[in-house]
Amino acid sequence: MSRVHSVAAFSDGSGDDPLRREPGEPDLRAALAAAQHGDEDAFRSLYRSLQPGLLRYLRVLVGDDAEDVASEAWLQIAKGIRAFRGDADGFRGWTATIARNRAMDHLRRRRRAPVAEGATEELARLRAPDDTAGSAVDALTTGAALALIARLPRDQAEAVLLRVVVGLDAAGAARVLGKRPGAVRMAAHRGLRKLAEQLEQGH
Repeated sequence: MSRVHSVAAFSDGSGDDPLRREPGEPDLRAALAAAQHGDEDAFRSLYRSLQPGLLRYLRVLVGDDAEDVASEAWLQIAKGIRAFRGDADGFRGWTATIARNRAMDHLRRRRRAPVAEGATEELARLRAPDDTAGSAVDALTTGAALALIARLPRDQAEAVLLRVVVGLDAAGAARVLGKRPGAVRMAAHRGLRKLAEQLEQGH
């Protein structure tokens, strides 16, 4: 399923989730099983699959310290992988939770805010054209888009990153953030709307 969909589907919290990934990922499942039995090549495969998304997520949370925090997270992942119980989607969420916890620890040590605070007022539900919403999703892997995400309120920024960049569904992202899936869907909807507006306005 393409991730380029109208974000209007988020508005009522019902129906198919436009950012939900298709089930499967046999390579990730196989790599996870092998890595849990000590296969180093399989662990490297997991790292190559998940590291890019985790790093983008962490860059918004901790800025230039993202690679250091990611290294700490992967050390913990390597130590705990044998004890992990769950499927590939669960593993993706577990790694995101570890990365987020390491980021929060890092920020507490550094005493700085995790995401630049944006406006706290309720976002108007503007009906941006579908292609603009799609552009917001398509652009999420660029450095400029990550900078735009960092300007969102923290709940929106994390919801967008976990859903679109890390690739979690609403339930998985909710577990990482300790929130209800509906709240995560709404935060992602508002964040994507805001990104679409910023793209229309030339940032």
